[in-house]
Amino acid sequence: MKPKLGRAGSFFLGPAETSSETPDRRRMPGREMKNVMAESGLRAQPVRLAADTLATPLGELFIVCDDDALCIVDYDGFDERVRASLVRRFGAHEFVRTANPLGATALLERYFAGDLAAMDALPVNPGGSTYQRRVWQALRAIPPGQTRSYGELAVQLGGTHARAVGQANSLNPIAIVVPCHRVIGADATLTGYAGGLARKRWLLDHEAACGKIPLPF
Repeated sequence: MKPKLGRAGSFFLGPAETSSETPDRRRMPGREMKNVMAESGLRAQPVRLAADTLATPLGELFIVCDDDALCIVDYDGFDERVRASLVRRFGAHEFVRTANPLGATALLERYFAGDLAAMDALPVNPGGSTYQRRVWQALRAIPPGQTRSYGELAVQLGGTHARAVGQANSLNPIAIVVPCHRVIGADATLTGYAGGLARKRWLLDHEAACGKIPLPF
């Protein structure tokens, strides 16, 4: 099965325009609204976030950076998931179209061209809880062309369970760079991937081919 190609630039209104998001208080229950406001620390002025898109064999990627780090890499068609993640972290925010923010777009291009280590030193800001950040940091330590099971990561992290690792994995906001696609089932089967199993298979095959490493399945 081939991954479906994305449509063009759904996050942008036009070549030089920006798009701002803020929590919609009318749609949120009181408790949820308070939680979002507390987590994001809503500001009077929206946070400006540099945003770019990249056409890839897996469809279009949406790339978002703050001033210091990569915050989002996600597939086209997951707009609401991206917006929810950014609202939790930044509150009101504004996308500013920026070519190759922090060099992230060019590094992703190099990855798809076969340079699997291109993004290793790219700083990331995924937000999340302390536990989620521990899981996501562990994901970045899995070398390209290799995989780990949820149970193996749980043992590595200590004091946790494979199911908790899987939950954190599913909430990873920075696809590919934080390589949640390298986590598989205990029986070496491909299990859930927010971008779809076809994309997960493609990424693992790409890394195995470029690294000339046989996969365990």
